Amino acid sequence: MISALDEQAQRAAVVKEARAWCGTPYHHLADVKGAGVDCAMLIVRVYCDLELVPPFDPRPYPPDWHLHRSEERYLGFVFERARRVDKPQEGDVMVLRYGRAFAHGGIVTKLDPLTIVHAFQPYRFVLEEAVHCNHEIARRAPAAVFASYW
Repeated sequence: MISALDEQAQRAAVVKEARAWCGTPYHHLADVKGAGVDCAMLIVRVYCDLELVPPFDPRPYPPDWHLHRSEERYLGFVFERARRVDKPQEGDVMVLRYGRAFAHGGIVTKLDPLTIVHAFQPYRFVLEEAVHCNHEIARRAPAAVFASYW
């Protein structure tokens, strides 16, 4: 079992690593810091590179799979490695519904106001922003699910 100190250090490392991706261009299926990443691979890279979860690769996936299918691919890869929580903490994952399925996520970096690092295709890069400042994310936030790897 992870001690509270270890957990807090790991959460801080997740937040630090997520922030290190800020400015990376959005690129579907990519996972190279500074060169390109999408929202799914950002989460994969942060947790796998910190060795909090074993390496895995959910690719390939088409950019619009969530618009035409009800299959919860995104939730699948998150919840195979994490547990659902009602109240997130820093370092947890926020997942949002787009189209027919949950298909966008970010890493929680601050609780008040709720802030995430995410690779946001409309902005074309990874950024850290308060959820309430992004109209598209804010309107989906009430139905968001949160996952914790701890």
